[in-house]
Amino acid sequence: MKVVISLGGSIISPNETDFIKIGEHLKKISKEVDLYIVTGGGKTARKYIKAARKLGASEKFLDRIGIEATRLNALLMSAFFGQENIPFTIEDASKAKPPVVMGGTTPGHSTDAVGAMLAREINADKFIIATDVDGIYDEDPKKNPHAKKYDSISIKKLRSMISDEWGKAGESFIIDGIACRIIEETGIPTYVVNGKNLESLENTIYG
Repeated sequence: MKVVISLGGSIISPNETDFIKIGEHLKKISKEVDLYIVTGGGKTARKYIKAARKLGASEKFLDRIGIEATRLNALLMSAFFGQENIPFTIEDASKAKPPVVMGGTTPGHSTDAVGAMLAREINADKFIIATDVDGIYDEDPKKNPHAKKYDSISIKKLRSMISDEWGKAGESFIIDGIACRIIEETGIPTYVVNGKNLESLENTIYG
């Protein structure tokens, strides 16, 4: 079974014990499942993007900074698997022997989009977006504690809730528009879970 996980930067932190537990858990699962992990940039990316934006950097350049942050997180995650190199392109990642860990690729694509592209390229059995919330809501649950969580949602309805266009570097979305378009085109089963909930993550991987 081939599974692509877009691992949000929000749950990757060298200072958090949760991250160690997640990494060790994925390492164990990788012995039974072909795992392909795409890491986000999280706070590290946003911190550097915010500083560079104040200096007048272009959006394309800010995107490049964000990509470097995702790759830094990918290198950190790859250490769980005893690896010291990561692929920089979808093509290289698809040819590598799993477990595979990578970050972003080119400006204008979120790591969710990269994950969806990789899932399409390797014909993955499922695509999992592991973030710091436990699913998709009608509003941001961090801002509205009464936001409604969807147990399931059609990709058509989800696309109606978000923009198809890429926004500013460092912005956070439910799932970005490019990823949604690929998910709809490929029909790949996609799940959004709280990556810190190891039981939920494992249940989603194994079905």
